[in-house]
Amino acid sequence: MHPYQTSEIAREIFEGLYKQTEFFLNGLMRQWNLYQILIALGLIVLAEVGSRILGPRYHAWLRERDGWPKWRLRFALLLHRRMRLILFVAMIWPLVWLMREATWPSRSYLLTIIGSLAFAYLAIALVTRLIANNLLRSLVRIGGWIWATLIIVGLTDETHTLLDSVAFSIGETRFSLWLLLQAMVMLAALFTVARFLAHASAANINRVEDISPSMQVLVVKFLQVILYGAAFFIGLRAVGVDLTGLAVLSGAIGVGLGFGLQKVVSNLVSGIIILLDKSVKPGDVISLGETFGWINSLGARYVSITTRDGKEYLIPNEDLITGQVVNWSHSNDFVRLDIFFGTAYGDDPHVVRKVAIEAAMSVERVLTHKPAVCHIVGFGDSSVDYILRFWIRDPTQGLTNIRGNVYLALWDAFKANGISIPFPQREVKVLDGSVLETRGGADQS
Repeated sequence: MHPYQTSEIAREIFEGLYKQTEFFLNGLMRQWNLYQILIALGLIVLAEVGSRILGPRYHAWLRERDGWPKWRLRFALLLHRRMRLILFVAMIWPLVWLMREATWPSRSYLLTIIGSLAFAYLAIALVTRLIANNLLRSLVRIGGWIWATLIIVGLTDETHTLLDSVAFSIGETRFSLWLLLQAMVMLAALFTVARFLAHASAANINRVEDISPSMQVLVVKFLQVILYGAAFFIGLRAVGVDLTGLAVLSGAIGVGLGFGLQKVVSNLVSGIIILLDKSVKPGDVISLGETFGWINSLGARYVSITTRDGKEYLIPNEDLITGQVVNWSHSNDFVRLDIFFGTAYGDDPHVVRKVAIEAAMSVERVLTHKPAVCHIVGFGDSSVDYILRFWIRDPTQGLTNIRGNVYLALWDAFKANGISIPFPQREVKVLDGSVLETRGGADQS
């Protein structure tokens, strides 16, 4: 549409709004209209007083609801925050119905409009709370309030005409401001429904014990892609967008993104491979380079690993595919650890091995049904060298601490049995005819 025509439509609409506003303000001077305004103000005061009285009691009652699901508690807190508006709506509508029965409809006209606006604002505030994104929730809430107000005051046709007049065309598709607003509202609603279904389905899938954790993550991710993709295309189709041109455009964009986002795509594909081959799963204890910890979650782009010192590393999925990963709990939870030590040549090796095995088996986390073993691995310069091997099944509790506990048990056992741990010793021999100089400068032969 030509800009001049758009301005003419806008001018006509604003002139109509001005006339309606002038008529409305003149009508307020009538006696019954003033009564209705005073009644509405009185109900607002009563709602404020009621919320101050009931609010603390309701909040204290909520504190005692320990067994409630999280979603129910959030909804109950939302009702607590909107208690003034709830009380106002609960009081104004019975009053409107009573006045309609007792007197003429015109004497409750303003109260009907005020009650309709209050109820619409309350419903929109409760429904939009399902939207997780704060910015999107605010935009949808404000847009819903504006649209509800236009419907109640009867200005939807004029608004639709004005918004539809502001448009541009791409090929054979015409995009107007009205169409874009419809698309935003429709997509927000569908994405909210898709998010709710995805979370509900994920909770049900995670409760199925027959599905492995990695397959649970894969099914949830696949379901999210299907739901959000369907919401996007259904929303565009519902508002009349031609998806044929969008398919061609998305193909061109996909080729460009394929070259520019190779690493991102590689990590996404690697994440799918990891979920399919079940090489790692949430809860596994892995080592990757200098990083040792257990897998907290599997993401589309990275794997979250939490270490013993509380640090959380986000490892790209590609690194787990191309790098060498030690999975301490891949097929089972049993882990064998090795420690090395040495004793003096004067100690009986048979006794040393027996004492070392008994000391290792006495440590709390060392398994007793998988016996520890001790072997001689060499004769060093000042000690007989041994290796002690033992098993644990809880690597998530740490490896350094269990090695330290076994070393401490060896120290106590060797001390109790008279077994010595040698250290390097050096002898200094003074050859005949050499001169030893002291710090004082005197010669002594």
